[in-house]
Amino acid sequence: MSKLKILTVIICSIAALPVQAYIGPGMGGGLITATIGVVVAILSSLLGIIYFPIKRFFENRKRKNQTNKANAKL
Repeated sequence: MSKLKILTVIICSIAALPVQAYIGPGMGGGLITATIGVVVAILSSLLGIIYFPIKRFFENRKRKNQTNKANAKL
């Protein structure tokens, strides 16, 4: 990129005027809800990836111990 282009981008960034925009309560609520939904989806997928294999490991271990105890009684 030439120096002129870089200088033009810098000047336009500095001279940017504030935007006259309004986000109504409906749009703001929808944005907040969508953001929370994405965060919850990511956290629940991580929970499923981490928690359920660990839970299955402990259940299998418990079943194995119960089977060994039952075989020892016979």
